[in-house]
Amino acid sequence: AVATMDTVTLIRSAIRGLLKAADAQLEAELRTVLSGSDDYASAGKPVCDWNDADARAVLIDQLAADGVALLGVLEGRQLQPAVVQAGELVATVIGQDLEQDEHGTFRIVRGVATDRVISTVDPDARHGRKSTSGKFDGYKGHVAIDPDSEIVTDAAAGPANAGDGPMTGRLTADLDRHDDGDQAGSGDQNHDRDGQQGPAVYGDAAYGSGDQLAELDARGIDAKVKTQPPARRNGKFSKGDFDIDLGADTVTCPAGHTTGIVRGADGSGVARFADKCRTCPLRERCTDAARGRQLNIHRHEALLARQRARGADPDWASDYRATRPKVERKLAHLVRRGRRARRRGLQRVDADWNLLAGAVNLARLAALGTHHTTGGWRTAPA
Repeated sequence: AVATMDTVTLIRSAIRGLLKAADAQLEAELRTVLSGSDDYASAGKPVCDWNDADARAVLIDQLAADGVALLGVLEGRQLQPAVVQAGELVATVIGQDLEQDEHGTFRIVRGVATDRVISTVDPDARHGRKSTSGKFDGYKGHVAIDPDSEIVTDAAAGPANAGDGPMTGRLTADLDRHDDGDQAGSGDQNHDRDGQQGPAVYGDAAYGSGDQLAELDARGIDAKVKTQPPARRNGKFSKGDFDIDLGADTVTCPAGHTTGIVRGADGSGVARFADKCRTCPLRERCTDAARGRQLNIHRHEALLARQRARGADPDWASDYRATRPKVERKLAHLVRRGRRARRRGLQRVDADWNLLAGAVNLARLAALGTHHTTGGWRTAPA
């Protein structure tokens, strides 16, 4: 529940925060380098003719110049942690939104910085996106559940601008084997390579990248997650229309042309058809690129191909549809009261999200008729 700030408010608020964090002696020294057009005593925006583009430009340059001058005073000093943090925030908000022209004048950068701070009140909050049109500010809440009992097994909050896939390890930590071979956690069970019962996880395509599939495979976990199909841009041939032979490290296009895969240091590769496209009768259906078609080969291409093939199996798809939606229902229970973060900062938001998950679990245990007997905890028979 953080108020997103514009560039002027961000920089001015960060400067006010730095002056507030400094002790009386340091504050007095800092104020001597300010331009004098703003004493930064009150919150909000300074006085300006906001309809005048030139006046706005002068104001932005003055704010940036004040911020840079303050940082110059702090440079090379031993400072209290609060002052260091406030100074870093001033540097961040100036650097992310402004640039200097050839005359040294600060102006707003066109576009949005990748990891842009959106509020000095909560510097950990970020811009997020659910879809092309669905935007939000703040954090993402992630959960994992046991599909049988619908108990939340782990919950985590993450930055709004980060992908879901990297949270896989944290959310499924309870499925890792102990040294004695026992299973930790109560995930859905499937036979592993040794014929023993092993865990499986279900997730949407956000958890189906090559890196996440490789991580789960290395941990002996059956990845019942969706994988994005190859994109078919403007109706042209997709990657799935090409024959990728990973054994021979070659790719054959729909027209029958074959080229080798050039690998990089990380194992990923690219197959370039180049001259083969010039006289190809299928060129218009394949590419508009002047240099011809090229295919990027993921370092875990074999895992991705296997996962797409599994997803095409009707039995696999039926099992997925019967299990995966349960976590969406649990998310609905959580956001009924937890749509807005009640704390500031990622660490506190994460703790609050886990507290909410615990409360939802207590309600679920009550619904299951959980009670204590001489033999331990039991649930009411279905």
